Amino acid sequence: MASTDGTLPETGLHKGTNWWGAFVIGLAGTILVTGIAPYVVQGTGALGIILIGVMTIAGCFLCLCLAELATMWPDRTGGIPGYATESFRPLVGGTASRHIGGVSGWAYWLGWFPVAPINVILTASYLAVLFNFSPGHLISPVGTTWGAPIGITIVLVCFGLLLAIFIPAWFGIRLGAAFATVLGILSMLPLTAMIFLPFFKPGSIHWHNVAGFHAPPHVAVTVTFIFAWFFPILWNVIAMEAAACYVGECRGGARDAKIALTAEGLFGMFIYIATPLLFVAVLGVALTTADPLTLYLTYTNHIFGPGSWEKWFVGLPLIAALALSVLNAIMGCGRSLYQASEDGQLPRWFEKKNRHGVPGNAMIFNVLCSAILVLLGSPLRIYIISNGGYLLSCSLALAGYFVYRQLRPDTPRPFRLPTFCKWIALLVFAAWMAIYFFGGWNSPKIILADPHQGPGLYLLGLLIVALYAPLYWWRAWQDRRLAASGRLVTAPAVAVTGDGVLGTPGNTVTEAEPSAGEPPAVR
Repeated sequence: MASTDGTLPETGLHKGTNWWGAFVIGLAGTILVTGIAPYVVQGTGALGIILIGVMTIAGCFLCLCLAELATMWPDRTGGIPGYATESFRPLVGGTASRHIGGVSGWAYWLGWFPVAPINVILTASYLAVLFNFSPGHLISPVGTTWGAPIGITIVLVCFGLLLAIFIPAWFGIRLGAAFATVLGILSMLPLTAMIFLPFFKPGSIHWHNVAGFHAPPHVAVTVTFIFAWFFPILWNVIAMEAAACYVGECRGGARDAKIALTAEGLFGMFIYIATPLLFVAVLGVALTTADPLTLYLTYTNHIFGPGSWEKWFVGLPLIAALALSVLNAIMGCGRSLYQASEDGQLPRWFEKKNRHGVPGNAMIFNVLCSAILVLLGSPLRIYIISNGGYLLSCSLALAGYFVYRQLRPDTPRPFRLPTFCKWIALLVFAAWMAIYFFGGWNSPKIILADPHQGPGLYLLGLLIVALYAPLYWWRAWQDRRLAASGRLVTAPAVAVTGDGVLGTPGNTVTEAEPSAGEPPAVR
């Protein structure tokens, strides 16, 4: 349906930002270096530089593949899952590709929403250090097998932070992008500067700490050890693809998608490789803590000597960085749930937009689930559960890229990688699947350094991914009920897909959905 000026209506979510907005909100993925680098450097020593570096390069390659896919479907929001639906269509047809997209969307949600509970736990702990308040009486709401003790005051602060950061997410992409710009600058400038600080005091750098890329003396490096560490590393270093969640809301379409994802991948690659490299060069491999705030403070103390100003210089940027990641966790995977619902794979409840044009119900769902995971009290345990979804979704994106380049090589693409890149995508997909199954199974025991820890946390992640099936059946029941009442009609989308075909087969609308004063939505 055309508007009064003869133009087609805007499809999907409101186009309220540009490549810069997608880039700065997507920095929430790059900022996750603050959480993983200390754990990796403590657990693997200088070897961690290689482990992070290899997978970060693969993550940058993923961003470039997503940039190509995003330029073909610039109106699809939610990032990776939305592209999975379209890219597998030439191979398996409409119905199967929709389910692949649905599984990817649900797995992506499991991958991203736990960023919020992880980072509010860390933020609350940093606030306790900066403002010198007690974490409160320790509680273990889920037991010590599944979780770790956490202070009751920390829990209450976490809940307050989730609600506070939810506010700019609720009021639309424009406010969210502005809020993310402030947080991104406040966090990334100091964190980037800390990479260069040692070069102003050359005596603080000891390159012999890096030579040979050795593991700590007490660590036996095996294939199982490497695969187990690759598992949580991948949860972090490929998160720079987060910019893809917002290209569907960019006014510049394909141009903005290409710029945002390319910039995110290149900047992320620099941050993720340089940070552990300088940590090891300055501090060595015999680290006694993996707490990010303590490690960053130790790092600056080795360069400048101890001083009270450093606590604030390091602590405030870390808090801003973590807050940005929480914002993206609420906003970004809310959009992937929205897109999966738009495509008919998840319940219609996720499809509802608030009056600011953003998926309000999906974001509320993220906040509630985040509050539950806070009770686990352990970022590492949440990493393992979460990656049961995230790595699967990202791997499917690379497989979909290969499929589409192989079966639709002549489809016009505003941005096109060299042809050989499809084989690299297939190779990375195979490697990531091996890490997903073998590394994921062994990660709880090795990452938590507990030989008695079974694969329960990893299996819990797989179980949550499997919940896609009942959620889809619920959606199918909703559609059958609406069809029986005559309120469900099929409608071709107005946007042209990458195949040059109007619409997405199987998309549906209901006659009762439009809000007052708006024309019926066409999907």
